[in-house]
Amino acid sequence: MSLNWVMLHEQEGFVRLPSERLIYSSPPRTALAVTPPPGYKGSESLSVQSSAGCIHLTNQRLVYLPAQGTDDLQSFSSPLLNVRDSHVSAPFFGPNVWTSLVQPVSGGGISANLPAVQIKVTFKEGGAFDFHTQFERIKERFEQAVEVMGEGTRGVGGVDMGAVHLEELPAYEGPGNSNNTTVTNETPTAPQNNRRVSTAGPEPVEPPPCYEEVQSQSVANELEERLRRAS
Repeated sequence: MSLNWVMLHEQEGFVRLPSERLIYSSPPRTALAVTPPPGYKGSESLSVQSSAGCIHLTNQRLVYLPAQGTDDLQSFSSPLLNVRDSHVSAPFFGPNVWTSLVQPVSGGGISANLPAVQIKVTFKEGGAFDFHTQFERIKERFEQAVEVMGEGTRGVGGVDMGAVHLEELPAYEGPGNSNNTTVTNETPTAPQNNRRVSTAGPEPVEPPPCYEEVQSQSVANELEERLRRAS
């Protein structure tokens, strides 16, 4: 994350990065608080507050712009993969709050002695769950892209985050697939002889009407015939 490093734009709010797309913008009375993480016992102090502004979610980062900038806070931004442990709190009284831990970037205006900071975004006019749902969806796509592209042990520097398809990722190719066979979701076609439909009716579960009467009459007739032959 970084403080006061977003390039501002009079009409659009902030200047987009290459291939950057805006996914979600909060209502204008959204508050932000940036503090050290819970349990931090170091000597560094940090308290950045804004009572109103907008938080924007793009396909590459989070951007918060206060309604009224101050010397301490003109803008806040963070790459999506630097955000961890995010969740929404819904108190009985008061607005919903989205909380997360964010790893600072080098040269971003945060002391290197802080391994992470906590941000709290208070949605005074609603939208916390919509924001969280969109954020988790996009972040999951990025994490899958990093895994598929084999960058898990080397960081994300080699992944073009702006080129990640947000709706569908490339099919995974396992090791040793030299014939470039891709995995599809198509259902295998069943053999033709297995698709033959029987024309016979369902097996009866009860005897037909008058079955017992007919059966008894047949037995009586057979017994009478045997007695006649014996005589």
